[in-house]
Amino acid sequence: MLLAACGNGGGSSDAAVSADSSVDVSLDVPALDAGVDAEPPCGPDERLRLRVVTFNTGTSGMGRTDHPDGYTEEKAEFSDRYYGDGLAWRSAMEATRAWLAETRPDMIAFQEIFHSPECAMVPEEAHDGFVCETWREGDPTVANEILGDDYQVACNLGKADKCIAVRRELGTFRGCEAALCLDGLDGARVEGCGGGSRIGRGVVALAEGGEVTVVNVHGSSGLTTEDQECRVRQFDQVFVDLDGSAGANGEQNLVLGDFNTDPWRTRFFDASAMRLNELVETTPFRFLSAVGTDAPGSYADAVDIDHVLSDTFVGDCWYAGLAERDAVYAEDYFDHRPVVCDVEACRAP
Repeated sequence: MLLAACGNGGGSSDAAVSADSSVDVSLDVPALDAGVDAEPPCGPDERLRLRVVTFNTGTSGMGRTDHPDGYTEEKAEFSDRYYGDGLAWRSAMEATRAWLAETRPDMIAFQEIFHSPECAMVPEEAHDGFVCETWREGDPTVANEILGDDYQVACNLGKADKCIAVRRELGTFRGCEAALCLDGLDGARVEGCGGGSRIGRGVVALAEGGEVTVVNVHGSSGLTTEDQECRVRQFDQVFVDLDGSAGANGEQNLVLGDFNTDPWRTRFFDASAMRLNELVETTPFRFLSAVGTDAPGSYADAVDIDHVLSDTFVGDCWYAGLAERDAVYAEDYFDHRPVVCDVEACRAP
C-alpha cells in the first residue's frame, strides 16, 4: 500500500493510505531503536515525569447508515465540506472528553481539531449533531471544551486547528495569559506549502521551576515531490532553523505530532522520511514512539505517522484502541490513534 495524503486540517482532510496502490511497505527488517529502555542519568527523586499525547482528531469518510450515534454518510459529507473533517461531532467530542479525563495528559498536541468560531460560516442544515448545533459566540472552542478549565491551550501561527495544551498544575505557556492563545506558538510559514505554520513551538514554564520546550508538528500531506519537499523543509524547521534557531531549541525538548510520513515504511521512497531519519541520526533526538516493521500503525492501523521524540526525555508509549487499551470512541470516526507516552527526564537545575 502507498502512503498518500494524510490529514491537512483547517478546511480539508485527505486519506493517508490508498487501498488501491501497490507499493509494499511491510518490509521484513528489524525496527529502529527508539531508546525507550534508557533511564535518565539521575536518581528517581530528581526526575520530571510527564504524560504526553499527540492526537490527530480528524476523520475521513467514516459515516455509515447504521452508525449508532447517527453519523451517516450525509454527516460525513457535511464534516468534509464544512468542518474540515476536524473533531466537531458531538458524540465523538463527549467520548474524547471522557478519555482525556481518564488519561490525564500533562501535555497534548492536537492536529485537525475544529475551531468553533468557524460555526458562524457553517449553514444551519449542517448543524445537527455537530458542535455548531449549540455553539454561540463566546463559547469555548472544541479544544477548551473537551479539556476543561484545568488546561491552557496555545495554537500554531495562523492554524487554529493545530494546538498544544498544558495542564495548569504542571505549568503555563510563556507569553500566554488566557485560557486560549490563538497564534500563541512560535512558528513560520514555509513558502509554497500552504498558509500558516505547520510547526508550532511553545515554552512551558513549570510551576515547580524550570521549563520544557514543546513542538507541535503537522507535516504537509501527499506524496508528490513538492509534498515531500514541504515536509523536508518543515522538519528542518523543527531541528535546524525555525526563526533563527531550531524549533526544538530548549534545554529539554519534546517534539510531537502528525509527521505525515512513516520514517520506517516509507524511508526508501519518501525524501521527507529520509530527512527525518537523517535529522534523528545527527542530533540528540530519538523516537520514543514505535518505529519499525512491528510498529502498531497509528494511522488506519497501517502506517506510523504520529510520533513523539525528545533529546532528554525517555519513556514508553502506547496507542489507544490497541493492546487491550480502550479506544477513544467505540464507533467509526477517528482515522488516527492517539499516541500516549509516559516520559521522564532529569529536572533542569
